[in-house]
Amino acid sequence: MDLITVREVRTPTTRAELRFGPGELPLGGGTWLYSEPQPGLTGLVDLTTLGWAPLEVVGDVLSIAATCTLAELTRLPAEPGWAAHPLVRQCAESLLASFKIWNTATVGGNVATSLPAGAMTSLLSTLDAVAVVWTPDGGERREPVVELVTGVRENTLRHGEVLRSLEVPLGSLRSRTGFRRVALSPLGRSGTLVTSRTAPDGEWVLTVTAGTTRPEQLRFDEVPGERALADALARVDTWYDDPHGAPDWRRHVSALFAHELRAEALSPAPTPPARPFVHRPGPARSAGTPTRGGTA
Repeated sequence: MDLITVREVRTPTTRAELRFGPGELPLGGGTWLYSEPQPGLTGLVDLTTLGWAPLEVVGDVLSIAATCTLAELTRLPAEPGWAAHPLVRQCAESLLASFKIWNTATVGGNVATSLPAGAMTSLLSTLDAVAVVWTPDGGERREPVVELVTGVRENTLRHGEVLRSLEVPLGSLRSRTGFRRVALSPLGRSGTLVTSRTAPDGEWVLTVTAGTTRPEQLRFDEVPGERALADALARVDTWYDDPHGAPDWRRHVSALFAHELRAEALSPAPTPPARPFVHRPGPARSAGTPTRGGTA
């Protein structure tokens, strides 16, 4: 879609050039920005010209640039001990986007758009990623991704702030993960997406997205009992209502998946595959059939 109100597109190469006037927004991949009218938008500031490295291991974190594309993220090589590595592709494929979108859409853009079915929000929340946000005064602030997204197309980013990167602790990548997803149609938006992460120290984290207006995360010191998990799920009250699923259905299916993931976490970890995971497109899934992601 043409953005007929845009009068200027600026291409900064340094942070000093990175500023936003009234009516200006940052541009990453632009796959959402160009998908619908943007009233009041008069200018774009292209972040891709800043030359950020898509993926870097810095100290004890994996730093994912906000401008890293989905395709670049899915090509992240699996290091020894990164048990959570398959979750990257599982979440990326939840978008059900074409290769054209994968090569253009950015990780940061998916988070900043803050849609309930933002699969990068799902991935990064599960892995306890922290968003690094550049502030207009030249400083930065850090905030967990699970807290950055506050509602449907709502987040804590303010005008003039830029999502610089998402930092994933390497400890999270060494965790065992579980994945469940369901949609009302074979190529439909996620009705709910539920993930789990069992940390090396035994902590168990359950994250619900797509079925809720914002990421909902339940944390336990260890894999909980059935009653403790049910009680925690009963306190979730942000179930989303749209044509892709009613709140009561989303609540029920999410609870079903949560208990499946709990049982999965209590079972012995499977032997890691001998070769890296390679995606080969398969037949379309039947309507309403959950994707059984298994454990990593």
